[in-house]
Amino acid sequence: MPRLAVFDLDGTLVDSAPDIHAALDRLVAAESRPPFTRAEVTAMIGDGVRALVQRAAAARGLAFSESLLDAFTADYTARAAETTVLFPGIAAALDRLAAEGWAMAVCTNKPAAATAALLAALGLDGRFAAVGGGDSFPVRKPDPGHLLGTLRAAGGDPARAVMIGDHRNDVLAARGAGLPCLFAGWGYGTPAMAEGAAGIAASPSDLVPLLRDILP
Repeated sequence: MPRLAVFDLDGTLVDSAPDIHAALDRLVAAESRPPFTRAEVTAMIGDGVRALVQRAAAARGLAFSESLLDAFTADYTARAAETTVLFPGIAAALDRLAAEGWAMAVCTNKPAAATAALLAALGLDGRFAAVGGGDSFPVRKPDPGHLLGTLRAAGGDPARAVMIGDHRNDVLAARGAGLPCLFAGWGYGTPAMAEGAAGIAASPSDLVPLLRDILP
């Protein structure tokens, strides 16, 4: 069975903050509220779309509602790849892992529809053995069931898998699932979130050698 690298999406594979930022600004502008700073937006990313919209609403003095969530989800899904790009070095790292026989999967708290649209727009659909979105299973990260469900869908063995992510949710999900987690130091998470990780990759160019060290 091949080794399996399970990647988080936002802040790990892709720099999606610009499109998330734009969608949040459109959401609050419709309610006559001021726009966000990029730092505000990146601090809200990582716990799924409901938490994102709840935080955004609270930050602008709005009452959260399902209609607000639905409006953001529809708008963002339609425009998720306008300015989102792979982080520099990610494409090369994925190519090297594939050449070395690794299987790959995505485990993200982003909804599955938005994830699929984004991966397709970036030419990554078909690259991964499985994609576990935030609504693909009854639970999502940091619940280990989300990661284990993605692993099962990818045909992976937890003993031969590594989680790669930039958020404490990735570290916690991996710990609960019995997997090592490699922390993506270039992402949106803070250094404190790396506590408990098996290592920290400062840049995507560090991924392959560090993954080889974790799973020879």
